[in-house]
Amino acid sequence: MASFSLTHPLNLKPSTAISTSCFPPSFYQNKSHIPNLRHQRQPASCKGSGEHDQSSVGNVDRRNVLIGLGGLCGGAAVAGLGSNPLALADPVAPPDVTKCGPADFPPGAIPSDCCPPVSTVKDYKLPSVSKLRVRPPAHAVDEEYIAKYSRAIELMKALPDSDPRSFTQQADVHCAYCNGSYDQVGFPNLELQVHTSWLFLPFHRWYLYFYERILGKLIGDPNFALPFWDYDSPPGMQLPALFANVDSPLYDKLREATHQPPTIIDLDFSTADIGVPPSSSQVSTNLCTMYRQMISCGKNPRLFYGEPYREGDDPNPGAGTIETVPHNSVHLWTGDSTQPNFENMGNFYSAARDPIFYSHHSNIDRLWSLVRVYVCDSLDTKKLGYVYQEVEIPWEKSKPKPRRGKSVLAKTSTTAATKKTTTTVNFPIRLDGTISTVVPRPKKSRSKEEKENEEEVLVIEGIEFDENYPVKFDVHVNDDEQSPCGPENSEFAGSFLNVPHWKKGDNTIRTNLRLGITDILEDLGADGDDIVVVTLVPECGAGLITISGIKIKFIS
Repeated sequence: MASFSLTHPLNLKPSTAISTSCFPPSFYQNKSHIPNLRHQRQPASCKGSGEHDQSSVGNVDRRNVLIGLGGLCGGAAVAGLGSNPLALADPVAPPDVTKCGPADFPPGAIPSDCCPPVSTVKDYKLPSVSKLRVRPPAHAVDEEYIAKYSRAIELMKALPDSDPRSFTQQADVHCAYCNGSYDQVGFPNLELQVHTSWLFLPFHRWYLYFYERILGKLIGDPNFALPFWDYDSPPGMQLPALFANVDSPLYDKLREATHQPPTIIDLDFSTADIGVPPSSSQVSTNLCTMYRQMISCGKNPRLFYGEPYREGDDPNPGAGTIETVPHNSVHLWTGDSTQPNFENMGNFYSAARDPIFYSHHSNIDRLWSLVRVYVCDSLDTKKLGYVYQEVEIPWEKSKPKPRRGKSVLAKTSTTAATKKTTTTVNFPIRLDGTISTVVPRPKKSRSKEEKENEEEVLVIEGIEFDENYPVKFDVHVNDDEQSPCGPENSEFAGSFLNVPHWKKGDNTIRTNLRLGITDILEDLGADGDDIVVVTLVPECGAGLITISGIKIKFIS
């Protein structure tokens, strides 16, 4: 399997009208270089302690260990991303599971109790691994596998809802940790949130780990492995057939009807695109999107994993590259636009009620596994007893190209940017339409060594919006404001995209978007320019989004 490395190893040392075209009426009325990938560092111990019975996975409610092992271990693993030298001393604490409160449900949802059954919290120790489980691509599994997986889900759904292994209880894990059931310990009324920060990847890795082991236990097969939805490769760029059989327990009726097989998935999707058929170039556009998210925009650990999230911090400091796209976009592409809140996959409270949720996250986990790190158990899948079947990675050679040839760009870059100096924007602004602004560059014409040491990062600061909506805006650099390009071109720097998750009271979320632009500026022949022109294009939720500023930083 190919692997990639982040350019910089992790280091433990250091009143406007609102556009509603992308919301269903009921939703609105009810009010989202391929580097060489190995991190050079010493392992940090993150193992749980205590006795462990390998058969206990069927009895222990693993929601009690998700944050303790996934969150804290994962937080420690990426602690070097932040500037705080005490990062290891103040991670977000595990929640007090005896103080689980009602989740925040959007209007139109049928409320349920997302809290786990009360039980004794046990430290978990990884069992020894005698044989690695191999997670296969969902589009390539055979009938025998489909029958086995279907039987496992059937048995899980047949368990009483009170059983922590039941399908309902497993789905409620996502609801509880994503929709406000827990506060941070020691910080009442400060929500614990596992999205939009560096907790995202490790939390979901452990979530899948226990879910997969429960399924294997139910069918008596300790080697059972979840399939991954390989939507980053052409053969897997549609809803896998095993999930589309209406007579299968893997089927969920709350999916977008226009996105059934053989419709090609749009990895740059927003709900404004519902009903728009895929273009003839959709596959190549998807590959360019993956290249951008995995390689050019995610070279720096902080960009790839997301922003640090520590004890006492406000939630949602900023998502990593693959959490925004393809994670969020696939959630929204799959959810049912006829439902009030894009259930099931299109809203965090309900997403895990669809069996495909786990294959979606299995692929996100696979993408993470391509970035090899050796820090603690949550970052080495072999210690968890599984690997991914090797598949082609076509996007590694799908680098976006400039709209104009390099010879033309070399003559026009600075001139084009200078012509737009009158478009400087005074922030904060409400993003109710396309805007362009000049952003100064603190450094230019950097050497190769300087670029290897620091990534030039475009920072969209203070993004505020109502988190109950699936908002999206695209970011362009030195592009044509009147006809901005798509993901297949270098000028398209990236996107901000929110999956709705209802919150009572103050629904305003404040977060940031960081996009690596070193490669982009090289491709556009703008490396020697004093300024860049940044264009923001609202795709969904125009009028709902406020931006407090745009600047360029250098992150080592």
